[in-house]
Amino acid sequence: MDPLSRRNLLAAAAAGTVMTAASAAQAASFGNPDRPPQGVTNTLSNPSSATDPGPQNPALASQFPGAFSPPATDVGDMPMFWASFNNAPRRVQNGGWARQVTQADFAISEQISGVNMRLTRGGIREMHWHQQAEWAYVTKGACRITTIDAAGRANVEDVGEGGLWYFPAGLPHSLQGIGPDGTEFILCFDDGKASEYSTLMLTEWMAHTPPEVLALNFGLPAETFARIPLDDLYIFQGAMPGPLAAEQAEAAGSVGRMPRASTFDLAGMAPSRSTKGGEARIVDSRNFPASTTIAAALVTVHPGGLREMHWHPNADEWQYYIAGEAEMTIFATGPKAVTQNFKPGDIGYVKKSLGHYVRNTGTTDLVFLEVFRAPEFQDVSLSDWLAHTPRAMVSQHLNVDAATIARFPATKPVVMPQ
Repeated sequence: MDPLSRRNLLAAAAAGTVMTAASAAQAASFGNPDRPPQGVTNTLSNPSSATDPGPQNPALASQFPGAFSPPATDVGDMPMFWASFNNAPRRVQNGGWARQVTQADFAISEQISGVNMRLTRGGIREMHWHQQAEWAYVTKGACRITTIDAAGRANVEDVGEGGLWYFPAGLPHSLQGIGPDGTEFILCFDDGKASEYSTLMLTEWMAHTPPEVLALNFGLPAETFARIPLDDLYIFQGAMPGPLAAEQAEAAGSVGRMPRASTFDLAGMAPSRSTKGGEARIVDSRNFPASTTIAAALVTVHPGGLREMHWHPNADEWQYYIAGEAEMTIFATGPKAVTQNFKPGDIGYVKKSLGHYVRNTGTTDLVFLEVFRAPEFQDVSLSDWLAHTPRAMVSQHLNVDAATIARFPATKPVVMPQ
């Protein structure tokens, strides 16, 4: 057989075309580093490859462009790190409501569980305590909190919008809405499995204690307690409390107040970091001494700005999105890089030491909380690390000249402008 026959030449040419196409498909480039390339770049000659004929929920799908059409730099997968209070069932009662997202609903969230609660004006979350510490951020209105410590010293305090409270594990407390339209807030427990619906409540213990024991405990006739509710109150409509000073004096009695405040004005503090891109207010046991197991940052990112590339070496990060729109990409070993989108009421979660950034994708300020089960806030900035490493070392890694590396941000900006 003639090796140079027309048939063989055509076959060789066809094979060469396939090899060339295969080589192109395997090409990698800056901004699209994987072999084969990731994303819609693969569909330029066949656009239908990226379409979704359905079935689908367009209202839901449109909220997650980062999932539907990931950046070409995304690779691999990782456990879902998005959840939301927006689709969490509400427990509604006369006086307010509550909804929660625990590890049972959000598997990745091992260190923090979250609750969203509203109390009407006068609405009361009944007196109770937890086996976990409770940290809270007030998103609307104002709340009166009461608590005592193991020595019987009392705190009665009012917390306004942007304020915090913290109750150590095991210390009893109550909450009451006192704003013109009551209050709404976010609670975080320092255990991902903790449930708002499994708390130790005053009415339940009293109802499940024999009358003669109640009589002995309080030194009063058993009939004193004959009208105790047989079902827990949980959230109920109550009367407005008296003046703060009078209630503080009454609660303190002869024992006095707790040595540390149970509340902190996070929104009222000066920014811990501020740039043209936004600002961050950091609160932990160093400036809010009562909060020994929870640290947090309230971050504002202006349109087009970026919560810089960073990671947290001491704890997982639980996020709550308050305003604006965001895109977060998390980087893990593998390599893995996955992007998700967030809107108000959504929750994000980043495991300890995984690299990530949060970008403002909207037209208004992005505002969100970063919450950690740790006594102190800690983060490592990528640009800070590179700026404080000998430039020759960095240059050999990135193929970027030393003069350019000298221009990297070296002061841990936290938020970068557009």
